[in-house]
Amino acid sequence: MGQAPAPVLKIYRKSGFAGSVERRRTNLKKFKIIKRGVFMKASVYDTYVVKKNGEKMHFDIIVPEDQSHEKVIQYGHEYLKKVGQEGQPLTTKECRFCHMEEASEDAEKAIKKDGYYIYEMEGCN
Repeated sequence: MGQAPAPVLKIYRKSGFAGSVERRRTNLKKFKIIKRGVFMKASVYDTYVVKKNGEKMHFDIIVPEDQSHEKVIQYGHEYLKKVGQEGQPLTTKECRFCHMEEASEDAEKAIKKDGYYIYEMEGCN
């Protein structure tokens, strides 16, 4: 005799900011819940700065959801210093809250290390 066939496996996923849960249902109609981890909810600030040469820089500053706007501006100044644009104007006019999202793995690592993550879009090199 051969082996009995493996049970039918269907996967149901539910995800959100609090994390993601996977439910596995076999033909025995039992569910096994596997917690996949808790995701970081992050605030995204859309930022435009005029560089010293007059060109426009566009980048996002991504921080934990409870971070103050003043701290976000401070992080923006740190980034500008790193890229040689220290002293360029960066206020609430140039840096505005855009939306909230689940932080990517890279963003989450940087936020845990530095407190923020910069997503460069235009003119940042």
